Amino acid sequence: MRGYWLVGAGAALWGTIGWFVSALQELGFSSLQIVFLRTGVAGMLLFLYTLLVNPHQLRLSWRDLPYFLGTGICSIAFFNWCYFQAIKEVSLSVAAVLLYTGPAFVVILSRIFLKEVLTPLKILSLLATFLGCCLVVGWLPEMNQNITVYGLILGLGSGLGYGLYSVIGKPATSRYSPLTITTYTFIIAALFLLPLSQPESALRLLVTTLAWPYILALSLIPTVIAYLLYTRGLSMLESSRASITATIEPVIAVLIGIFFLGDQLTLWQVLGIIFILAAVTSIQFETDSDQEMAD
Repeated sequence: MRGYWLVGAGAALWGTIGWFVSALQELGFSSLQIVFLRTGVAGMLLFLYTLLVNPHQLRLSWRDLPYFLGTGICSIAFFNWCYFQAIKEVSLSVAAVLLYTGPAFVVILSRIFLKEVLTPLKILSLLATFLGCCLVVGWLPEMNQNITVYGLILGLGSGLGYGLYSVIGKPATSRYSPLTITTYTFIIAALFLLPLSQPESALRLLVTTLAWPYILALSLIPTVIAYLLYTRGLSMLESSRASITATIEPVIAVLIGIFFLGDQLTLWQVLGIIFILAAVTSIQFETDSDQEMAD
């Protein structure tokens, strides 16, 4: 039971990301700058934590660098930018739900690149995810679209980037601990974003606004602390069970958007959220059964 509580707590903290992002956007930071500051500060904190607690986990083979370039640039940098931009374009609630199309992308990409089995339940889950997205963005039931195409692309892009982490990072999990992978992923993402994020402008904002509390909170609470809680809980649970428990993240994000940021959802959008969460859960159960069959 303790493992479920730890995983749930970590996922709930992930759900608070949009709160801090919205505050920083109001202070004038761009999405790229927020991603850079989050990954940079979190990367430094994780590096110092690993150095103090388990320094041998900082060892890295140069031949495995492409995996970390992939998780850092193609996943973390890309999906964070898409997610933060989607929060600005659509709303936290809708952006959080579209982010959780990630598992559907994992199913498709795993079939293409990792040759995993595409079962009937996975196909049904993909259809449920698609239907849920159509309801959330207002394309159903009356094709009364209330979200821009750009906002939809950003939301789905965040889900794609989110899903790429599992696909690209999977080969590295056999040789490195989750702490090692996450630490170098954040550091590489920050280094990649440094020349793209207009650091001079970000520095001026850091000096002239009260942004540091939000940046530290964003890097610490829904990033470092959430990761450590989730990882500790994951050590006590099967990965599929942990993933199911982590679906609390978009629920927390939606609730924060409604009660603190003024988001409003229609009944059809709520139904779409239910479809997407149900699809995510079924995919995880299918993954678990596949493992049992393989054993």
